[in-house]
Amino acid sequence: MRKKVEPSKLSEYLKEKIEELIATGVFSPGMKLDEIDLAENFGVSRTPIREALIQLASAGLIEIRPRRGAVVSPINPKKLYEMFEVMAELEAMCARLASRRITEEELKKIKKTHQECNAKEVIENPDLYYRKNEEFHLALYNASHNDFLIEQTTNLHKRLSSFRRLQLRVRGRIQSSLKEHEEIIDAISKGDAELASQLARQHIIIQGERFSDLLATIQNLK
Repeated sequence: MRKKVEPSKLSEYLKEKIEELIATGVFSPGMKLDEIDLAENFGVSRTPIREALIQLASAGLIEIRPRRGAVVSPINPKKLYEMFEVMAELEAMCARLASRRITEEELKKIKKTHQECNAKEVIENPDLYYRKNEEFHLALYNASHNDFLIEQTTNLHKRLSSFRRLQLRVRGRIQSSLKEHEEIIDAISKGDAELASQLARQHIIIQGERFSDLLATIQNLK
């Protein structure tokens, strides 16, 4: 049964629940997502379901095809890893530029979002931490002052959002994420472009055990 959600946030809530079902393989690649069935399953009207599907299509998780409706897009571990590799490079570029171009007001905002991530009630809730963590990253992108880079990085961030959120369920990942945020902020504050770039890249890239942990988390949620 769906929990109570503010009407203005209903489509976003549904988007997150559907994208998690996609990420965990409950909704498999090629599967048709019927608006009526989804509306009945979640106990809502078709309108917020349709809005959620449009958001998922813009993120690349589903395709909306003529006469067939919404279909889950294919993805495999190799492609997922490659996407994280590109994401790491884009965020590294954002951090590099931010360390040179950031304003005092933007630096304050990044520090504020990090403080909000560090709140006890946030740390204990992976989904809430993800939303606050997302604010931190979007603030970092904006501080690059490169509109094209911001657009491309934000788009891929959205494409990987379900997997980035699931990664936070790996034991100890939130604590590591917070420490990495602090190091990135410190490098940007000092104007150390190369260090900021290196730290941002390491923060995103998934290698070896971390990638295996993510895949295991996905399998365990099926």
